[in-house]
Amino acid sequence: MCAREEERRAPITRARAAAVEKNNRSRSTPPKRAAQDENGRGNAQPQNKRRAVLGDVTNTVLALPADCSETKGQGNKGKDKKKVKARLRKDAKALALSTPSDEIVAVPPAVEGKCIDEIGKAQANESEKAKTNESDEGNAYIDGGIREDPQMCSSYVQDIYNHLRIAELKKKPKSNFMETLQKDITPNMRGILIDWLVEVSEEYKLVPDTLYLTVGYIDRFLSVYPVSRHKLQLLGVTCMLIASKYEEICPPHIEEFCYITDNTYTREEMVTMERNILTFLHFEMTMPTIKTFLRRFVRASHLADKGPSLEMEFLSNYLAELTLLECSFLKYLPSLIAAAAVYLSLLTLDFKTCPWNSALQQCTGYKPSQLKDCVTEIYDLQTKRKASAFMAIREKYRQLKFKRVANLRPPASLPQSFFEDIAQ
Repeated sequence: MCAREEERRAPITRARAAAVEKNNRSRSTPPKRAAQDENGRGNAQPQNKRRAVLGDVTNTVLALPADCSETKGQGNKGKDKKKVKARLRKDAKALALSTPSDEIVAVPPAVEGKCIDEIGKAQANESEKAKTNESDEGNAYIDGGIREDPQMCSSYVQDIYNHLRIAELKKKPKSNFMETLQKDITPNMRGILIDWLVEVSEEYKLVPDTLYLTVGYIDRFLSVYPVSRHKLQLLGVTCMLIASKYEEICPPHIEEFCYITDNTYTREEMVTMERNILTFLHFEMTMPTIKTFLRRFVRASHLADKGPSLEMEFLSNYLAELTLLECSFLKYLPSLIAAAAVYLSLLTLDFKTCPWNSALQQCTGYKPSQLKDCVTEIYDLQTKRKASAFMAIREKYRQLKFKRVANLRPPASLPQSFFEDIAQ
């Protein structure tokens, strides 16, 4: 008993604690049972445990989850795949592009650094003006109603859009690549490709940002690489594959894009093209599009009118998508096209009132005189004065959910007095 008392009073060390724990565990552990098979015999082999192994993370096709299968066109009930083929598949001879070499071509900057610096200074001045005068109409007024929502980033929204205005200059494609670089494709072929991609995006229910991003990748690639016509469709579907991976929750599989081209291109060809495009983009896939600015400008117009208007929002999106088909709009910045689409939408819904005000002018950064040329060109598309055989977007906006947006009649002429600059 004295020995046990001394052992109890001795200081506890890590080695002693480990020994005591081991001794207690050996006493309390029950004897192991021999492994038995399902018939009770003791010669059955123990089953191996399953291991969680990270599989191949390359472009391997996996089964879609149950909640994603129907959203990407794979679970369309009552639809015949032959009908989809007939409607969406195009002859690869009419849509084309030659696979670029493995050689990486240095991309010349779209805008000189001096110009970017000037734009940055101008945007910084506007930001300082908004900060010092919170009671002024414009950005402070537009963002005032979302300050309670942390997901809207109201504290940083002005800095974010200042950055986007500079980024759209850096990532703007060349406006004359069809005349100076591309020898085997024409603006009409580009329009046919984008018109078909609109149908593909509708078939797989892709978000609008995917379509805008796809067109942005196509134009940036065509600005640097010469392309042959028999590979143009490969460029288009691969750009949509990349954009859907970037934007969609459940993007279509690469086999779906091969199928939608009537298996004109193999999976290996598409993977090679994907690698070339990503190398060209330096994996910098973020770029401001028309849709990026359109959301904010539509919100500004809603607040200016003191009430949301779905008809105005749908009409702005319709006019903005029409510009994707025409190479002539490449000379305009995405923010300018978005502002012009909002301007013409407001004018279409109300012929008698000037659609622009000081709040919209400060939010967009554009005066009516700066929008005049772009508004005029979009007006020609809206009124079909500029002949176009591309009907996918017009058919898309004739659906029931868009009601009568595509059939809204614009004014007979554009009032020139509405393009006079508004005094701040």
